[in-house]
Amino acid sequence: MNLDPATLVAIVAMMVATVFTRLTGSFLVRRFTLGEKAEKALGVVPPAVLMAVVAPTALAAGWAETVACLVTAFAALRLPLLPAAGAGVVTVALLRAIGW
Repeated sequence: MNLDPATLVAIVAMMVATVFTRLTGSFLVRRFTLGEKAEKALGVVPPAVLMAVVAPTALAAGWAETVACLVTAFAALRLPLLPAAGAGVVTVALLRAIGW
């Protein structure tokens, strides 16, 4: 297996960017106290990111995926991110199994 140097540089650069943003975010959260409005605003970020990831699937795939995206969206309003995503995965699996 050969690894192109440009690919390796891209992977390392993405790793550095990811670590930098995580460490910077962690540092900033410890240094500042957030107000009630800011905490509420940050509380809706995980469901918004989840929808940004699954929305293209809902629009470009079949009915099973579209229904699963809707289930995920509604689950994300009440559940943490992982169980909401799990509900969508289970939904699409069941719908595909019955031939939808």
